Amino acid sequence: MQLHIKDIRIYSAISKISRSIADSTHDISTIKFYIVEVESAGGVTGQGYLLSFHYSPQAIEGALRDIKKFILEHGYAINEMLAVKADYDCETEYFGNEGLLRWAYGAVNVAMWDAWAKTLGQPVYKVLGCNRKKIPVYGSGGWINYTLEELLGEVTAYKKRGFQAVKIKVGSPDMERDIERLTKCREALGTGVKIMMDANQGMSVSDAIKLSDTVKPLGIHWFEEPVSNKDFAGYEIIRNKTGISLAMGEREYNCEALKNLLARNALDLWQPDLLRLGGVEEWRNSAILASLYHVPCLPHYYKDYDVPLLATVNTPYGAESFDWIDGIIDIPMTIDNGYAIQREGNGWGFTFKEEFLTPIK
Repeated sequence: MQLHIKDIRIYSAISKISRSIADSTHDISTIKFYIVEVESAGGVTGQGYLLSFHYSPQAIEGALRDIKKFILEHGYAINEMLAVKADYDCETEYFGNEGLLRWAYGAVNVAMWDAWAKTLGQPVYKVLGCNRKKIPVYGSGGWINYTLEELLGEVTAYKKRGFQAVKIKVGSPDMERDIERLTKCREALGTGVKIMMDANQGMSVSDAIKLSDTVKPLGIHWFEEPVSNKDFAGYEIIRNKTGISLAMGEREYNCEALKNLLARNALDLWQPDLLRLGGVEEWRNSAILASLYHVPCLPHYYKDYDVPLLATVNTPYGAESFDWIDGIIDIPMTIDNGYAIQREGNGWGFTFKEEFLTPIK
C-alpha cells in the first residue's frame, strides 16, 4: 500500500521571465505552466508539468481535475502508468483521448515517473537504462516579434554561454525580413555556431522552397515545421527540391505523421512532444520507431525531461533549451559548452519552488 496514490494536487505557475512572444502563427502573451503533484501513501511526492501559455485555462484545469478524480477513485499505485493510460483512454474515448485529455494524462504520467524513481532512489534515466551519451542542446527562441537588436542579443548570449547551435523563427509576412534576420545572425555568430529555422507551419510549400534556396549560402542546419503537419506531400517536395534537412513532430499525439513521413523519406529529425504524446512510454516508443529508419530524436521543448530520456535511446540528437522554468525550480539544469549535464538527484532531479505555485482547486 506504500505505492498507492494518496493525493494529487494541481498548481499553476508563471515564468519569472514571462513576456509576450510570437511566431508565424501565434501571439503568446504569457509563459505559464500547470504542475501536477502526485503523492504516494509512503509520503513520496512526484511532479510533472505542462506548458500552457495563456491558452484555455478553464479547459486545461477541467481536464486535470477530471483525471485527478479518476485516479483517486480507482486507486492506482505510482508505478501503474500503463494501467492508468489504458483505463483512462477507455474513459475518455467518447470525447477523444487525443488532444487536451492526452496532455492531462501526460502531466500525470511524468509526475508518476518522478515519484516512482524517487521511491527507487534513482534518477529516471538510470531506472530506464542509460546509454551514457552526452546530450547536446541548442538555444531556442528567435521570436518573430523580437527587434533585430533583441534577436542578435539573444543568439550572441547563447554563443557566450557555450551553445553550439541556435534556432530562429521564420515565416514573417515579408520574407525579406526573415532573410535579413538570418543573415545578421550568421554574421554575428560566425561559422562556428549552427543556425536552424522554424516556421511553425506558417509557410506555403513554394515559399518554404524559396526561403530554403535563398538562405542556402548561410548553411542552415535544418528547417522545422515549414508547412502544415498534415501536408506530408509538402514535406516530401520541399526535401526533394531543396535538399534541406527537415524536422517535425511537436504537434503529434501519436506516430501517424511519423509513419507517413518515413514512408515518403521526407523527414530527417523527429521531434516528439512528451506531453502531447502522453508521457514517457509513448515518447520512447516514437523514438524507437524513428531510430529503426535512422531518423534521430530531437524532442520539443521539455529539456528537463527530454535530456534524461535522450540518455536512454539509441539515436539522441539533442534537446531544445529554454530558460523559462529555471527561475522557479530548485535545481536548474547545467549546460556546459553546449551539452546538458544530467542531474543526479532522484526522479527528474528538480522541484518547483512552493512560492511560485498557485493551487488549483
